[in-house]
Amino acid sequence: MTRQYLYTAVILLGIVVVSIVPVIGQEVPRISSGKPDLQGVWDFRTITPMERPEDQAEEFLSDEEAANLDQAAIERETNLATRPARRTAIDPTGNVDRGVDGAPGSYNNFWFDRGTTVISTKRTSLVIDPANGRIPTLTPEAKKKRDDLAEVRKNTGPHEPTPGGWVEDLGSNGLQVRCIVGFNSGPPMTPGGYNNNFQMFQTPDEVVIYNEMNHNPRVIPLDDRPYTGLRQWNGESRGRWEGDTLVIETKNFLRETSFMRGGASKDLEITERFTRETTDILIYEVTVTDPTTWMTPWTYQVPMQINPDPIFEYACHEGNYSMAVLLAGALEQ
Repeated sequence: MTRQYLYTAVILLGIVVVSIVPVIGQEVPRISSGKPDLQGVWDFRTITPMERPEDQAEEFLSDEEAANLDQAAIERETNLATRPARRTAIDPTGNVDRGVDGAPGSYNNFWFDRGTTVISTKRTSLVIDPANGRIPTLTPEAKKKRDDLAEVRKNTGPHEPTPGGWVEDLGSNGLQVRCIVGFNSGPPMTPGGYNNNFQMFQTPDEVVIYNEMNHNPRVIPLDDRPYTGLRQWNGESRGRWEGDTLVIETKNFLRETSFMRGGASKDLEITERFTRETTDILIYEVTVTDPTTWMTPWTYQVPMQINPDPIFEYACHEGNYSMAVLLAGALEQ
């Protein structure tokens, strides 16, 4: 993951890194066709939650509130980075993925890169529509499906198959654990615990979105070709320009994705909008439509920061059930 060593050093030294302030009227770079140049590595780490907390009435944070949240995040990361090492303990539910005090559990904290700042707009949520900053209500069908799955997976660990199901059926973590689609890479992209970077490649005829998480590439044509209807893990994407905004519409998903921890259905359709606001900021806006899952469409927005560092390979072992299963063949020889 990019910037890990620099980030760790910054935490240990207690230095607060301030983002570059956009220059008013700054002209964005463009490619030979005249369209904005969206290429580069973009960082979407943030501590801003997807939904506005229920006890938060305001749409925007004050400068003081934002600074206090940033400082609290820095202090938390400093504490986790500098405290003595300890063994992972199983919590009362049998979960080893999280420590009782917020420690990572199965990973040590070195591997996490959550960010230590709220988004540059200082919104209290990533969700911008509905106006209350909350994800719409589930449909009755989706709520029943979620409740039924929770019941059948009761007392089952997050990395264990659903009782009576296939080994691939690992519940909300299944697709990520199997390295099929990866956590925050979606599509659509959402800030997560680590690997919050993607790289954009661009020609007049197509763009490529290459996610750091799960080394996940999406090749998106811009030539008005029709959809094939072939269902795929990442769906089928088509792009176009609306002025200086790149618009990508994706549908025909094979089944649920890693988005919202497997909460969406194969009926998911997303519209992603990429707008380069300045040389350093890319506005990423997503409208989510899934009538099987949510009562109404909803939209969230993440201002991304340019990252001067390269993306390194994310090595995920597809089909990795567990170390015990990987070594089982050797036991029978």
